[in-house]
Amino acid sequence: MQEIVLQTNNLTKKYKGFMALDNATITIHKGDIYGLIGRNGAGKTTLMKTITTLTNKSGGSFSLFDSEEELTESKRRIGCLIESPAFFGNLTAYQNLKYYSIQKGMVNDKHIDKVLKLVDLFKEKDKKFKNFSLGMKQRLGIAFAILDNPDFIILDEPINGLDPIGIKEIRDTLKKLNEEEKITILISSHILSELYLIANHFCFIDKGRIIKDLTKEELDLECSKCIVIKTKDVKKATVILEKGLATTNYKVIDNTEIRLYDYLDNLAKVNKILLNNDIEIMGIYESGISLEDYFNSLIKDGAK
Repeated sequence: MQEIVLQTNNLTKKYKGFMALDNATITIHKGDIYGLIGRNGAGKTTLMKTITTLTNKSGGSFSLFDSEEELTESKRRIGCLIESPAFFGNLTAYQNLKYYSIQKGMVNDKHIDKVLKLVDLFKEKDKKFKNFSLGMKQRLGIAFAILDNPDFIILDEPINGLDPIGIKEIRDTLKKLNEEEKITILISSHILSELYLIANHFCFIDKGRIIKDLTKEELDLECSKCIVIKTKDVKKATVILEKGLATTNYKVIDNTEIRLYDYLDNLAKVNKILLNNDIEIMGIYESGISLEDYFNSLIKDGAK
């Protein structure tokens, strides 16, 4: 069975009558790059601060690494970049990491070169922080997060404000950490299209509530091109699809909607066979939405 790195159960955080986190339940497995998607103020940072105990929960529970260890011990296996560390402008990248290594009680300096190589900053190790680009600063922040050789890192909006080159550099860094160092990653963003390029699991949050949790394969299916069939008799319609069109490549969305992923070039045939079998069609059309449109539709549905 795949190891669970993080499990939350109805995790709640309330600030003076404002519900910042509303019964959030998620599961992150070892090896995941878990994308937490939400608008600014949706609850992403609150969730991350709660599981790292930077803020106290109001209700619910969470466990780390299958609860095999005490929470204080499990936290030693976590690195995070939620509130950016205070790097010193006149110190070099190496000197900044040396400063934090001393604070953490780490006496061997070899790990500093290692983490700088992992985030592709080794050649800039002697460059002063004040002369870094925003992308380089973010990568140094990730280097700070992995100083302790963690199994799990938590990154809050690490691509926010970056240009396309900076975003690609962060993306390449995270892929390397996940694939080569086997680090599980929880990363938040409000840009689904960027997280799509690295994450294998997605969690959508809005107004403190988890509104959708799905794998990359499931997300692809949700957004892929299909024929949408609207009918009051979904059960009978699926029988007709299977018998009359010899397909099971469909998904029942609710009690009035089916999405068919076959016969995309022959909508008329699908319509005809359903009508010939007395299926009342309320609507039938081709569909396929972008990641951004899918995100927006989830937010709108969640607000209802």
